[in-house]
Amino acid sequence: MASTAEPVRPGNAICDALALSARNRPCGFFFDFDGVLAHIQSEPESVKPVPGIVDGLAKVAPLVDSIGIISGRPIQFLVRHFGGLRAVSLFGLYGIETAIDGVIDIDPEAQSWIPTIRAVEQEARRDLPDSIFIEDKQLSVSLHYRLHPECRARVEEWASAKSRQYGLRLQQGRMVAELKPPVSIDKGTVLSREVSDLRCAWYLGDDISDAKGFEALRKRREEDHDFVAVCVAVRNTETGQELEKQADYTLSGPDETVELLNSAIRIFSMPAQSS
Repeated sequence: MASTAEPVRPGNAICDALALSARNRPCGFFFDFDGVLAHIQSEPESVKPVPGIVDGLAKVAPLVDSIGIISGRPIQFLVRHFGGLRAVSLFGLYGIETAIDGVIDIDPEAQSWIPTIRAVEQEARRDLPDSIFIEDKQLSVSLHYRLHPECRARVEEWASAKSRQYGLRLQQGRMVAELKPPVSIDKGTVLSREVSDLRCAWYLGDDISDAKGFEALRKRREEDHDFVAVCVAVRNTETGQELEKQADYTLSGPDETVELLNSAIRIFSMPAQSS
């Protein structure tokens, strides 16, 4: 796919890519959550899928061969919003937690780090300003500075020091620094596994961690030149344009993700395309 710097609205180039994908089966679609299926909010727990997302996923799922949401959110959060869509595989905390066919599983190696995460969370509440929103994800702790961007340097310096002290992995994101177990699981490893038997796969992301997803699809394409890989960046103003530079297409926000899903429903429903 040729990269484009400007947003491409479903209805033109993206529809051409969807038509190509419908001819290359089995095909899968994978999505980040925040910023892709939902608008970013100052309070993480207040975030919900934009109107049309759940219905769109429900209608796309039976038309494709694999579909999943890969997010930094805890699995219980994802289950709360998408648990009714049994065909949609859910990957929480970048893949450390999963809910597939309704069965929740947690990586045992990551679980062994829970006491360390608890200690770091307590130290964050002691050391950092009250203006920093500290999100307890049980298996990781996120330090949100969206409401106080002037605290970014302090938060990142503190998080970097704690990652070295405790041997944790530091994940930077949209106005957030997250400390998580140092396990070899991320969006890239999840996608590599999920697309291994596919001939085509899409991934939609908006954040720094989503670059690993793009890398996984491109690596799969390098291994098999007939594999169709489509990387879509959903634009944001908080992490710069680095992810957009790596994308085949860009969307302006989650509302355009709904448009893309609707286009996929139409195109993948065509008998001539789905054969």
